[in-house]
Amino acid sequence: MLRLGIDIDGTVTSPDAFVPYLNKSFGKKLTLDDIVEYDLTKVLNITELDFWKWMDDNEPVIYREAPLAQYAKAVLDEWKQQHQLIFISARRKHLHEITNNWFLQNEINYDHIELVGNHDKLAAVKKHEISVFFEDKHDNACMISEEHNIPVILFNTPYNQDPVPKNVIRANNWLEAKQWVNHWYSTPQTV
Repeated sequence: MLRLGIDIDGTVTSPDAFVPYLNKSFGKKLTLDDIVEYDLTKVLNITELDFWKWMDDNEPVIYREAPLAQYAKAVLDEWKQQHQLIFISARRKHLHEITNNWFLQNEINYDHIELVGNHDKLAAVKKHEISVFFEDKHDNACMISEEHNIPVILFNTPYNQDPVPKNVIRANNWLEAKQWVNHWYSTPQTV
């Protein structure tokens, strides 16, 4: 049995979940292909202060309405039978009820949900003894992989295209992630 550490936003939820809200609030016509940096202050040319005010106003509705990433539910449903599903997110702690309700509404099984409140997930990965992590943020994927010497599945997006170390494996969707994990799990490990 693996202990799968799974980010939520841009990983289990569709990576373009924020786009319609950004377009509406900022009068833009962005698509996911236009989001070539994770830092939305650079994409939108706004200050950190303005960004966090926008997040305070919009996070609850975005997280409540976020669509699932393609194939995520089917793969997670299958894995629930054989692995532990531990969701570790940078979401702030005050969003725990909204997050739990989203999991219930979308019928996503989980063993644990932890909202760490920032992008530093290293301590949570260690605490939960994660075997494989799933992420969309490039630097998180690299840090987790290198610090804990575990494979990290990095879901390909326009905003995470920098080079990656050998233990970071790119996947275009959950079916590719499943194929890699199932193969890795069935093969003796030297990682």
